[in-house]
Amino acid sequence: MAESRMAVTGVAISASSPIVSVKPVVLSAPDRGDDLRVRVSAPTTGRELPIIVFSHGFGSSLDGYGPLADFWAAHGFVVIQPTHLDSRTLNLPPDDPRTPRIWRFRVEDMKRILDHLDLLEAAVPGLSGRLDRSRIAAAGHSFGGQTAGILLGLRVLDPDGREPEGKGDDLSDARIKAGVLLATAGRGGADLTPFAAEHFPYLNPSFAQMTTPALVVAGDRDQSALSVRGPDWSADPYFLSPGSKSLLTLFGAEHSLGGIPGHEARETTDDNPERVALIQRLTSAYLRHALDLEDSNWPAACEALSASGNPLGRIESK
Repeated sequence: MAESRMAVTGVAISASSPIVSVKPVVLSAPDRGDDLRVRVSAPTTGRELPIIVFSHGFGSSLDGYGPLADFWAAHGFVVIQPTHLDSRTLNLPPDDPRTPRIWRFRVEDMKRILDHLDLLEAAVPGLSGRLDRSRIAAAGHSFGGQTAGILLGLRVLDPDGREPEGKGDDLSDARIKAGVLLATAGRGGADLTPFAAEHFPYLNPSFAQMTTPALVVAGDRDQSALSVRGPDWSADPYFLSPGSKSLLTLFGAEHSLGGIPGHEARETTDDNPERVALIQRLTSAYLRHALDLEDSNWPAACEALSASGNPLGRIESK
């Protein structure tokens, strides 16, 4: 199977190594109402390891996204996954007073992780002294894509486009050097369905200040129930943001992008192992390039995907 996937993706990848994963590592969060539970995955070998902080989609948890987290860890990254307050494992009621600020609690979760890397490092046997804290990326899927995007400079506005107190704030983080936004919501306002506009007022992003380098991944069959537009909605983070960005458009991909939430996860509507294998390889190559770890594999991967007749997708950059 590995050889057939390689033939389809055409994207090379280094040999994998065994990984160790520890969960839950609990970070005290008295202002949050529930302590923050985190999973840390890392390769058993290697030093000066770059870090990926990954934000799950609405309702998921630190147990999700194994196809990405395990692959990244096996190829040299330390992957840190929080469980946000919207997780089904916490079962927060809709009338909970924290619900209107759920988007902001997510960002605070990611920053709390960055503030407590010492504790997280010490929780994993054999990891001490092996992190490269100068090379940190934020990644996320769906709602998690917006969360990661905020760390890159995305801002949340009022439905009328204004920047009210507490929403239009710059919550970017200079510790984040690159990002990967997977199936992330696009422009709000008139592009939202009435249901989304009523229930998710934080889905009004401005990408104008999202300057940190990022790879945006979008499926050309990701027809969101939150937008009146088509699948091109999830390409907005690429087209509406400044700076160095790349866009991977996946042919035939729906919101789960072939199954990145997990093997046989209920969120997966378009199971496609070859598509997941491509995402694994391209995101790894992109982050190694964006974090200045190596320069050759990402251009080679882009060239491979640009080959005539590639059935999986296309890449463009700016």
